[in-house]
Amino acid sequence: MSQKVSDDQLVTLEIDEAVATITLNRPQKRNALSLGLIDQLQSIFASLPASVKVAILTGAGDHFCAGLDLSELTESTSAEGIQASMVWYEAFRRIQFGRVPVIAVMHGAVVGGGLELASTLHIRIAEDDAYFALPEGQRGIFLGGSGSVRITKLIGFSRVTDMMLTGRVVSAEEGERIGLAHYVTPKGQGMALARELAERVASNAPLSNFAILNALPLIAEQPMSHGLFTESLMAAVTQGDPEAKERVNAFLQKRASKVAPV
Repeated sequence: MSQKVSDDQLVTLEIDEAVATITLNRPQKRNALSLGLIDQLQSIFASLPASVKVAILTGAGDHFCAGLDLSELTESTSAEGIQASMVWYEAFRRIQFGRVPVIAVMHGAVVGGGLELASTLHIRIAEDDAYFALPEGQRGIFLGGSGSVRITKLIGFSRVTDMMLTGRVVSAEEGERIGLAHYVTPKGQGMALARELAERVASNAPLSNFAILNALPLIAEQPMSHGLFTESLMAAVTQGDPEAKERVNAFLQKRASKVAPV
């Protein structure tokens, strides 16, 4: 099932069984993030049907996302800037801690706000023409879409400092090495890998996926004693689910495959 694209549709949605493909649709602006686009993105994630188990997020045209639409900064006051950040924070929170895992397929520019968006996603695939940058220092501004928190958690504040101070551009291969991407594919092959991974993720027990998305980040922020207790609670909750019991019994009865290298 797909939606017809209209001129004001800044984000498009296509649903194929358990997988939703969500596409940033401002190719003429290199998919720069306006408040209107952020609002549509949040609305799509909030209204995904229950049949969707995983989402793929990508960008139309030559780029994933070249960052904040800077035209929205020219007339805004400091108070309006804070409110705009709050809109981004809420939208990204709903994506990162939502019901469905999200796989990014990144190509071309993954810059500024585009990298902030990518850092909220759970699995990140970079095609080999993707490049990452944080040019805020050169623009006279600062990260405002959660990147100082989320990107720093991925690669450390020292690397973020370097990227922001110098305008350093990170290639897809280096991005994978330092943690900005999990996979690198040749250009044009990212979506095929995303579909393969999406099918694996969709086959998991929904409660396990929900726990992975919501408990792991919480545990990472907690002292060890708190984290271990949170882990024990989530282990008990998931193990008590009827679907988990069936899956464990299938393994014990040799009706499920063992883990093996690909």
